[in-house]
Amino acid sequence: MQRPRRRNYIDFTLITLRVGIISVVIWGLIGKLFLRSGNAYALSEWLDIIVSGLAQGSLYALIALGYTMVYGLLSIINFAHGEFFMGGAMTSAILVAQPLAQAGYLEQFPLLSLQAIFFTSILTSLLMAIVTERVAYRRLRHAPRLVSLITAIGASVFWQSAFQKLYGSFLFGFPRVAFLKGTTIIFGFSFQRVDVVVIVASVVAMLELHQFVQHSRIGRMLRAVAENKDVAMLMGIDVDRAITTTFAISGAMAGFAGVLYAFVFTQVNYDMGFVPGIKAFTAAVLGGIGSIPGAAFGGLFLGVAEAVGPPLVLEGLGIEGPYQLKDVIAFTLLVLVLIFRPQGIFGEVLSDEKV
Repeated sequence: MQRPRRRNYIDFTLITLRVGIISVVIWGLIGKLFLRSGNAYALSEWLDIIVSGLAQGSLYALIALGYTMVYGLLSIINFAHGEFFMGGAMTSAILVAQPLAQAGYLEQFPLLSLQAIFFTSILTSLLMAIVTERVAYRRLRHAPRLVSLITAIGASVFWQSAFQKLYGSFLFGFPRVAFLKGTTIIFGFSFQRVDVVVIVASVVAMLELHQFVQHSRIGRMLRAVAENKDVAMLMGIDVDRAITTTFAISGAMAGFAGVLYAFVFTQVNYDMGFVPGIKAFTAAVLGGIGSIPGAAFGGLFLGVAEAVGPPLVLEGLGIEGPYQLKDVIAFTLLVLVLIFRPQGIFGEVLSDEKV
């Protein structure tokens, strides 16, 4: 039986109201920050904090897309996804970015160098994702979810240990090209140029992925498999190919995010994927795991909350200090979402039947 049209209208209205209320609260807090008297931060400083949070959140969103796509097809949490992110960034840094910088090619041919860096990172992460799916997950599709969860944690530990042995435990520098250094002026305010580039690149990548999934032939195949694997198989769709394609796309997005992350923080190491991976999982749950727009919204929201929350709380308490509350805010949001709305803001109600 199909759900009544009236029920669809009600669900749409409730989602719209939730997003509207959240938006009002966010902008109300931001307005309070800007307008309160005696604020320790100037308007330009708050704008710089928000843009930095958006840059961080866009990285969370790119990583969260991998979690949400894999969960949409297999209903498992791929905790090895953070290691795909790490592997691409480390490989591109050590094998491409550093040699190009030492030879001077990074400054002489910046566009070609960036293409080589992104290609190496994306290819590495893509291959890691495909190998993990073929070796670790393919034989466990009909196993209990606990088995898949333990396997995902084991795959994460394997990749982290493998890259530690391969490249070492040191921090490796990641050079920036010249046009990513310094600041840029937007509407009279100065922002870090790398933050602006990361936000624009991430938003474009997320929009392209959404268009690909919604309107391409491969995207329709992936959505059909996510809806019902048995029916898709009867219609002639190769389910194994669809799942492998999903892992490849999620790995490519992780590799893309890894380079952007390295441009922001200018260093990489073997365990750099753990914390961003957990934060991205939080973002996916916040937005509604299984929903691409939800993952994008959750990542951006979490990034801004981590950036704005600590100075707001510290200033409210009369304390000046570094942002030591970022992790507290992120995981508090995760707990609150799991308690009050476990399906996330854009997620479907789990009790509804899908036909």
